Amino acid sequence: MDTLVPGLRVTHQMLVERLDLASVARPTTDPQHPRDQYPAIDTFLASASRHNAATLAVVVPAVRSHVVDGPERAHDFVAQSRRFEVALSQVKAKLYGSSYAVRRPWESIWSDVRRELAETCQMERALVVDLAAARRESDPDWGERLYRAELTAPTRPHPYIPHQGVPGRVARTVARRVDGFWDTAEGRMVPEPLRHHERSEDGRLTQYLLADPHLPDEDEDDGGGQRAAGDPGPEG
Repeated sequence: MDTLVPGLRVTHQMLVERLDLASVARPTTDPQHPRDQYPAIDTFLASASRHNAATLAVVVPAVRSHVVDGPERAHDFVAQSRRFEVALSQVKAKLYGSSYAVRRPWESIWSDVRRELAETCQMERALVVDLAAARRESDPDWGERLYRAELTAPTRPHPYIPHQGVPGRVARTVARRVDGFWDTAEGRMVPEPLRHHERSEDGRLTQYLLADPHLPDEDEDDGGGQRAAGDPGPEG
């Protein structure tokens, strides 16, 4: 089973929730700890940057080669992803005190981010749905590949580096190493990416132990009004 479509739905929901938390974060007045109130912003920036970079590395090439109008749609998505990264870079610049963003109000910056995130998510959903529809038996689990790409993706926006082909792969690798250095130096919050898990495919024992049952309906009723074998029913 390809986990791309359900996994993407969960990731998009997570990004919106983290954006909501980030957009209400405010700086502290303590001069010794000026960024103590900003972990929510760092968390959103890292999550959004990682997912965007991983989509460029995994989904876009797959769409380009599998979907009928893939090359044109891939080109449009790359352009949109750059716009999203530009908006994210304004958050980063404001957070770290860049002179280019210091005079711009947070409300304006977050408004741009919300607009570009919504547009990016909409385009990405359309791409993965069509990619899933064009899936071949020999294709890998694109959702799993996307998750693995996120683990090694840059944790900050890089709108001006190459995004596709060999130059894109090299640029992302270099950016990830640089980001990792600064993440460590700044003690930055970098969450793990989400990994979709199809709970209904767990065995009965696993579901029981996790107290998370997702058993088929036919286990409760055989379709003819009879309980499954071994179930004493409501009066048992």
